[in-house]
Amino acid sequence: MAKEKIVLAYSGGLDTSVILKWLKETYDAEIIAFTADIGQKDELDGLEAKALATGASKVYIDDLRDEFAQDFIYPMFQSGALYEGQYLLGTSIARPLIAKRMVDIARAEGATAIAHGATGKGNDQVRFELTAAALAPDIAVIAPWRIEEFREQFPGRAEMIAYAEKHNIPVQASAAKPYSMDRNLLHISFESGMLEDPWFDPSSDANKGMYVLSVSPEDAPDQAEYVELTFEAGNCTAINGEQLSPLQVMEKLNELGGKHGIGRVDMVENRFVGMKSRGVYETPGGTILFAAHRKMESLTMDRDVMHLRDSLIAKYASLVYNGFWFAPERLALQALVLESQKNVTGVVRLKLYKGNVIGAGVKSPVSLYNPDIATMEADPSKAYDQGDATGFIRLNALRLKVSSGVEQNKKQ
Repeated sequence: MAKEKIVLAYSGGLDTSVILKWLKETYDAEIIAFTADIGQKDELDGLEAKALATGASKVYIDDLRDEFAQDFIYPMFQSGALYEGQYLLGTSIARPLIAKRMVDIARAEGATAIAHGATGKGNDQVRFELTAAALAPDIAVIAPWRIEEFREQFPGRAEMIAYAEKHNIPVQASAAKPYSMDRNLLHISFESGMLEDPWFDPSSDANKGMYVLSVSPEDAPDQAEYVELTFEAGNCTAINGEQLSPLQVMEKLNELGGKHGIGRVDMVENRFVGMKSRGVYETPGGTILFAAHRKMESLTMDRDVMHLRDSLIAKYASLVYNGFWFAPERLALQALVLESQKNVTGVVRLKLYKGNVIGAGVKSPVSLYNPDIATMEADPSKAYDQGDATGFIRLNALRLKVSSGVEQNKKQ
């Protein structure tokens, strides 16, 4: 009889390499290793050979960068999503894409299960498994870190290293980087290790070598750089007049943002599973895109449409953070977001300088800003009669006056 097949989300690091071998032994199954290329750069070098040497029967390394930029990053940025006021959701938004592709591979290969190396304390386990539940409820999910037998066998890093050495698993384990790092097209996240102390300063001169995508703002150029972003229906389509794909936009903005020390965030956030965790993020291109998009909206988006969309930002961000990308409520919100973006079209000019993104101009063929109406000088259009404000204020003040009268009567 043919063996069962399991599709494993594989990064090539110590954890997933050990998990690959452990799954093969424990389940007596064929392990199909899958790695999504979502912008990790040289981290992908040699992965196929490693996976095969560790025991994988087949390896998929799929370039999903275009899909990631166009179908995940761009729609999320149209929503203005920002988790807890700081986090641009770089890791969160990548997980549903990875899980979606795992499900596709499982279907194509006739696999009965997918597996991941996310720990039982983190958010990623939820994101992977909620996506699988939404797209393929019939496919089982194996999470070794939540299996008691696995945790007993590997109570710490030393046991995993010993297991790798025993089974000739080609991994490099070192204490040179006492933290974990996750990279994709939108950002790099850093957590655990030395970063578990919220008083530890990774931006100090002694520690700033941790950062990958950006220079320190202190080391950024002393000369500001101007950049123009063109938007069509809420999506950036060109930089400095050059038409670019969503992937190319992200790559170019990452380069510009990193050069000027833009996009570093150090925060203590609330995980979905209930605990607080400290994360450090580099999101240079995303930070520029977020600022430009907001500025474009300020000129072209109707006030009440903007306020309605803004009232949903926290909900949308939580849905992404918590793994509900394919949930019906996120899809419903996306429909509203898409409608709100139909006139978000024009050009935004920004100034990049030592970690800062500074607005330097905005224009649009569908601008809602009318200088004739907004002017403090005489209104040549006669569209606004200042005398009308008297009745407007009187009506809005009515309930305040009534409430104040009630309070005064209570004191008598």
